[in-house]
Amino acid sequence: MIEYLVVFEPEADGRFSIWAPDLPGCVSWGSTREEATDHIREAVELWIESAKADGEAIPAPGSSLSYVRVTG
Repeated sequence: MIEYLVVFEPEADGRFSIWAPDLPGCVSWGSTREEATDHIREAVELWIESAKADGEAIPAPGSSLSYVRVTG
């Protein structure tokens, strides 16, 4: 089992965009965080399947998450 970092971005209309930084172009969305997570899971699986079919290398997970604190 491989785990890839995914990033949620709330949209103005209440939906969520979601993307996997280690897999170029692997993006999706959902009406809820749960739906977005289900959609990106499927998108990641399809991305990997497509890359394998095309003989391309599958990027290893490498992105990480960090926060910075700023004064506001």
